[in-house]
Amino acid sequence: MIGLIAATDAGATGCRRLAAAWPQERVRVYDGPVRESLQRAFAECDRLVCFLATGAVVRLVAPLLRDKAQDPGIVCVDEAHRHAVALLGGHAGGANDLAARVADALPGCTPVITTATDAADVPGLDTLGWPATGDVAAVSRAVLDGRPVTAYTDAVWPLPAFPENVAFEKAPEDGPADGNPVLWFTDRDIPRRDTDTAVVHTPSLTVGVGASRGAPAQEILTLIEETLAQARLDPRSVTALATVEAKAGEPGLLEAAARLGVPLRTHPSGSLAAIAVPNPSDAPLAAVGTPSVAEAAALAEAGPGAELVVPKRKSAPAGRPAMATCAVARRRPRGRLAVVGLGPGARDLLTPRARAELRRASVVVGLDQYVDQIRDLLRPGTRVLESGLGAEEERARTAVAEARAGHAVALIGSGDAGVYAMASPALAAASADIDVVGVPGVTAALAAAALLGAPLGHDHVSVSLSDLHTPWEVIERRVRAAASADLVVTFYNPRSRGRDWQLPSALKLLSEHRAPTTPVGVVRNASRPDESVRVTTLAALDPATVDMMTVVTVGNTATRLVAGRMVTPRGYRWQR
Repeated sequence: MIGLIAATDAGATGCRRLAAAWPQERVRVYDGPVRESLQRAFAECDRLVCFLATGAVVRLVAPLLRDKAQDPGIVCVDEAHRHAVALLGGHAGGANDLAARVADALPGCTPVITTATDAADVPGLDTLGWPATGDVAAVSRAVLDGRPVTAYTDAVWPLPAFPENVAFEKAPEDGPADGNPVLWFTDRDIPRRDTDTAVVHTPSLTVGVGASRGAPAQEILTLIEETLAQARLDPRSVTALATVEAKAGEPGLLEAAARLGVPLRTHPSGSLAAIAVPNPSDAPLAAVGTPSVAEAAALAEAGPGAELVVPKRKSAPAGRPAMATCAVARRRPRGRLAVVGLGPGARDLLTPRARAELRRASVVVGLDQYVDQIRDLLRPGTRVLESGLGAEEERARTAVAEARAGHAVALIGSGDAGVYAMASPALAAASADIDVVGVPGVTAALAAAALLGAPLGHDHVSVSLSDLHTPWEVIERRVRAAASADLVVTFYNPRSRGRDWQLPSALKLLSEHRAPTTPVGVVRNASRPDESVRVTTLAALDPATVDMMTVVTVGNTATRLVAGRMVTPRGYRWQR
């Protein structure tokens, strides 16, 4: 829950604005004396926004502080709502993200974030979403200071970019081979030095558990802990306990999962029976319909490509038969491909989600001129794979290959990546072994329409006039259909030096169904510095004034000019 606290009328106004801006959040406005309100909010909320001076908040919360893992994140906002200062718990408490959200909700407000990794645009080890232990502060300082840091990893994970002074290497079986600060990405319980060593515990282990009816939670926990310890595996890398569906309500399993802080996942017996395991047994086959529970459930939960790292083991209670079995599987990391639309070109039309994906990526693939638009937004150390016009399919294959290798990849394109852009060839090449995320962007058609007025107010269609990938006969048939259906038409790729006849042909087809006075909007380089906007008519449009950087929007029979703007009526009675 987010607590909102204010001492003045201006602060109270800010509280109301934030509460209205976050309808999906649990938000509480604390009234009454500030000291008592802040004490109650500190105990009840995981994040606070205080419309108070930072000095006042420091004095009020100082006696309440415990440690960074427990304290709420606190953001302070000044009386004029100009600055949202992440005061406490920037990473662990979520104050940095909250400050950015406050600034988005309050007009003219700027987030103030002072954590070193954010200021240097370096990933914080405590922001990756995985447990980080050891000498995290010292290793983070070494990364920030540009000192050589060796990063050992058991596999390639879809991490954000780290600066060039962090050298990634395959993890050795024993300790580090050099004296550099060391950063581990592993699920192993590795030997570590007293200083200059940090471990990020990767979410790679699943524990399959079989249990007799009434099996005690402590017996199950003891078995899991001993199994992991003997295999030198760290319990912080366990993501789930898994078992057969018939055991979904077994109290000992539910309690064991709760005490480990992981979910209990269940799988149908038929699915488990189809998984080849090294130690099948007749007992579970008779009891629950599968020859393996622990090994098969561990592998099923870990997913395709998983390996069984610890075969089935039984518990060993004193004086009675075992009531639990467990096995451990290691999941194969899945690479991540984000197909990102950059919008029409203006920086303020680049969506926050697109910015976040660019910062999340360690590899960016794109057309060279699009890479130039966003190069300053990339983290230091981001690997950029750029190429020129005409290499779209090669870029798509490259992006997919990098994701399949385990990396976090952003494949960029202008406008919306799914509209005449990179999403189609990328997804055609992508397989099920990677995660794919689509990030929508403002299309050229929408950017042009906003400049022209409201030409897309009723049914409309976009057609590319480029016959490089589509035969002209197909394009012609589509334009005829749009003309006869009286749809507003937006033409992409209308004319180039080598293709100068397609646009006149398309306009002629439209003119068979529309008056010569039909409004036509011509927008070149929408939202860019050399943007130009013209409104003409179907009869007056000179195709020679159009090029590949132009979007042409032809109205339907109802489109008209109102104060120089194209308007296509929606059809409401009051517009007739």
